[in-house]
Amino acid sequence: MEIKIKHGKAEVAYEAGTSLRQIADDFQMEYKHPIVLASVNGKLHELHRKMERDAVVEFLTTGSKIGNQTVRRSMVMLFVAACWKMGSKKNLLKTVLHFSIKSGYYFTVEGCEVDDAFVQKLETLMRDMVDRGCRINKMTIPTDEAILKFAGYHMADKEKLFRTRLNSSVNIYNLDGYEDYNYGYMTYDTSILGKFSLHRYHEGIVMMMPTENHPDALDDFLPDDKLFQTRISGKQWAGKLEIDCVGDLNERIVKGGVRQVVLVSEAMQEGHIAGIAKKIKERGGIKFVMIAGPSSSGKTTFSQRLITQLMALGFVPHYIGVDNYFIPRDLVPLDEYGQKDFESLRAIDVETFNQDMTNLLMEKEISLPTYDFITGKRVFSGETLSLGRDEILVIEGIHCLNDELSYSLPDDCKFKIYISALTQVNIDEHNRIPSSDGRLLRRIVRDHRTRGYSAMNTLSMWDAVRRGEEAYIFPFQETADEIFNSALPYELSLLKLYAQPLLFQVPKGHPHYFEAHRLLKFMDYFIPIPPEDVPRNSILREFIGGGCYRL
Repeated sequence: MEIKIKHGKAEVAYEAGTSLRQIADDFQMEYKHPIVLASVNGKLHELHRKMERDAVVEFLTTGSKIGNQTVRRSMVMLFVAACWKMGSKKNLLKTVLHFSIKSGYYFTVEGCEVDDAFVQKLETLMRDMVDRGCRINKMTIPTDEAILKFAGYHMADKEKLFRTRLNSSVNIYNLDGYEDYNYGYMTYDTSILGKFSLHRYHEGIVMMMPTENHPDALDDFLPDDKLFQTRISGKQWAGKLEIDCVGDLNERIVKGGVRQVVLVSEAMQEGHIAGIAKKIKERGGIKFVMIAGPSSSGKTTFSQRLITQLMALGFVPHYIGVDNYFIPRDLVPLDEYGQKDFESLRAIDVETFNQDMTNLLMEKEISLPTYDFITGKRVFSGETLSLGRDEILVIEGIHCLNDELSYSLPDDCKFKIYISALTQVNIDEHNRIPSSDGRLLRRIVRDHRTRGYSAMNTLSMWDAVRRGEEAYIFPFQETADEIFNSALPYELSLLKLYAQPLLFQVPKGHPHYFEAHRLLKFMDYFIPIPPEDVPRNSILREFIGGGCYRL
């Protein structure tokens, strides 16, 4: 039987049962980068799928966001499979993917000494599997069978995860004899997974991988040690709550113990904020607390909670948002896409900001500006400010860690804080939750509540937001005196209630449908929890509403 496959303007006849991999090979010359997935009539499929009827087919490569995610997910399985081969039945090696480091992932391997010889042997095994082009085979089994299978493999994280899933079946992947569950699509085989480098770091290994913007190259391994220690502390914090993975969290919810998780999590976070305030007091001479972080980190609520703690120590704090120093909207520079670049430092009236801050340092009075986002201009309401002996400024803005913003202020009077929502809980030991996903869900919920935006609006802006973070925030995070992690172990179960209905509104065929669908599948792992036990001063109230601060 003959079927017709339409690709762009071309229509090609194939025998029924032809795989998408074979069809992709015929069109590969039209693409700059290797094809990894196919969109068939608007639905994503892996390349092993066989075509049985006429269809419109488009291909995704390693140079696309979804394609790069597929490659990175497959490289994790390659890494874990190689570690599995280095173990034995008597000495099973436990490999855990913890979090990202720049464009790489940080793993630990328990049951052996992770030294240079181990890393070299691991890389040799991985490259051998790449050279052999090992198939990544997919099979579907009943969920009950999957629970028993992973219990036998001593993968308790996956066993717990499947116990709270309603799906009757689970997709399992096999790579050269190693079986695992993976959240999301996988490559056809290992032949395109050869671009990686391994680096021994602290107690584990970092695997560097290509990005969607540079799919044919690798970044140098230049770790951020302060951020790394913050992420390790976050994992230890979640460990104290006995929540290392989604299965642990769901188990606590099912057994009615989530209230304690919420209250202890919030108490631990408040303790960290109090500790930062104490450091500011102990440092002495600090007049400017500079707070920066990526979108939806909870900077504004954190600033208000820090102000409370500073007041408890005898300070008289004043809050200033750098956004109030925006230049007139018609003068804001354009980015490479021809859009106004509000993320750029050039969008800030740096000269006036420095004049005002210098005058405050000299105990002179200034007139405080407010930026009117409707007219796109600064206005003055008559509000003034001066700083006395015990008075201190808490300044919040994306450029606060960049000394070009505050070039006229002495370093010894500034205390810099970097804040980000660094997810502590992963799906399981081999499937991570990107921190950017948590922040995106926060923003979808807040944008809808405060601005009436749809999920489509927020998703459409997200790539530009991320580019701004990469350019203007992340390069300065290691200059911070303190890094604060605003993520809470329970928050994705809470955000599910608010984000899920919004994401279901993204229609099939919309440019961001695949991303919305991915987030919906991801949230399907979580049992939702109600907001009643979330304190009114919680950072999460900045997104879901009902907080005690006027933001």
